[in-house]
Formats: sequence, structure tokens, C-alpha cells
Amino acid sequence: MRYSVLDLAPVPEGQTTATALRNSADLAAHAESWGYHRYWLAEHHNMPGIASAATAVMIGHVAQATSTMRIGAGGIMLPNHAPYMVAEAFGTLAEIHGNRIDLGLGRAPGTDMAAMRAMRRGLDAGAGDRFPEDVQELIGYLGPRREGAALRAIPGEGTEVPVWILGSSLYGAQLAAALGLPYAFASHFAPPALEQALEVYRRSFRPSATLEHPHAMMAINVFAAATDAEGVRLRTTMQQAFARLRMGTPGKLPAPVDDIAAVLQPQLLEGVNAALEISATGSRDSVQAQLSQIIDRYQPDEVILTGQIHDHAARLRSFEIAAEILREM
Repeated sequence: MRYSVLDLAPVPEGQTTATALRNSADLAAHAESWGYHRYWLAEHHNMPGIASAATAVMIGHVAQATSTMRIGAGGIMLPNHAPYMVAEAFGTLAEIHGNRIDLGLGRAPGTDMAAMRAMRRGLDAGAGDRFPEDVQELIGYLGPRREGAALRAIPGEGTEVPVWILGSSLYGAQLAAALGLPYAFASHFAPPALEQALEVYRRSFRPSATLEHPHAMMAINVFAAATDAEGVRLRTTMQQAFARLRMGTPGKLPAPVDDIAAVLQPQLLEGVNAALEISATGSRDSVQAQLSQIIDRYQPDEVILTGQIHDHAARLRSFEIAAEILREM
């Protein structure tokens, strides 16, 4: 079972963006020593608590701080970009860092209307509907040189950077299966369709030149600590952040609280907890039991762990405990 990290370069309250960027590189270096296979960064825009907006730049930053772990995007929101420019960016990363770069592609904008207007491309008529064509165009730019091609991605051509399809619904599962690509499901915030999406992907998968059998990865939130109570307290940071996002008031990553029920209204808290259902929280024994249950139920080929934790030292320790558990599974 390969296990990986999904990072949004969180900016905690009371800290700067520069500190968040340094913390991501530090977490990646530690994660590599703990046996994590991939370190993915996610594209989000216009969010004060997320510093991974320039995702390709962040990937280069993290790749420079590591030497063996695969570094990639989880993901690039393709409707925001011209496929040609994504191919050049990731081709450049591959030429610098070798066969360590992954490219996960998502169909959602990863932002709000104001940022979509600023990026312009996301508001093009039918931009989301072109996603399958854009994915195939991008893969073409990263593939072998095509004789007579008037347009070539340089860097990019011949790097064959592995492309993944990301999703939180059946759409991504169907597309990944049709194209014969690996698939990653955003179960860390959108669990309702997880079981059906994995079933559709595995049942409908068509082998491709790059992948003979279906290969699915699922995301899991982890809040591991010395005790169950401390793990529950760490989780309150992500609960608050997710609630603020739902209310349209995103901010920096909030500090944990002793009683989340005193901070969030019952109906809002219920919705947040449902969205964060695919989580493992608490002491080492509790996290081990919860991870085992999740993995046994869904049978992923890989797992990717995330966890919005306010204190950097606590975040490091949470990922370290999770690695100790997964190495033994």
C-alpha cells in the first residue's frame, strides 16, 4: 500500500504566507524520510488560508527540497489553463527533476467567480465541457514527438509526465476509465459518491498504452496525536475552516478549539462532519483502527493523506504517526 501526502500549503492564523511555503517544503522533506510515495499540491485561488495557487511553482519548490519522492499536482484545474501552457510548465519540471513529476487534472475551477473572471479562461463558454478534449490535447503535448506537428511543447515533448484524473463525482471516474488513466477520488471532502465512483471506474476501465489495469487512489483526512482527545482537538481546525468556506467567508487556518460544538451551529457542524467523514482521528491505536476500516472497505490501490492542522509541529507528528501505521499495513 503506497501512501502519499496532499498539501494545500495552509496559512495558519497569526502566520505569513512565506512561513506556510517553508512549512510545506519542511513537511515534504520529512514525509520523504517517513516513506511517503507522492507529495501532491492542490490548486486553489483567492483563499487567504491556502498558499498553493501557483501550483507548478510550488511543485518545483517542494521537488528542490526532496530527492526521491514523486512530486505533483492534486491537481491542476484544467479549465483555468490552456493545455499547451500546462504541458510546458510540467515538461519543464520533468526536465529539471526527472521522472518524479505527477500531473493530476481536475475539472472544477477551484475558486470563486471573481478569480474565474481574473483568470478569464474559466469563463469561456463550455470550458468545463471541453475537459475531455483538453486532457487528451495535454497528453499529446507530453508524448513522443509527432512528425509534421506544427505545434510542439518544448519543454514537454517526450517527457510523458504521468497524468491522473481527479474527481469527486462519477464524471471523473467515467473519464479516467474511458481514457485508461489512473484515478484519484476527493473523498476527504466529498465522500457520498466514493463507493459508486470506484465501482464505475473499475468496471468501465479500458486498458491504455500507459496503464493496463485500473489504479485508484482515495484521499483520507488524518488527525493523529498522542491521545484521542488531542486528535479530536486538532481536527477542529479543519472543521472550522470547512464551515467558513461553506459560509462564503474563507480565511486563514483557524486555531483549534476545545469544544467545536460551542463554535459551530448544530446543523452546520453536522454538514461539515458528513463532508469530512473519510477521516482517521485520535491516538495511534484509534487512527490505525480507522485507517484499517476505511482501506478494508474501499480497497484502494493507494491512499493519499491530508490534514489541515494549525500547528506545524503537530502536523508533522500527525503525518509521522500515520506513516508508522501504514508501513505496517
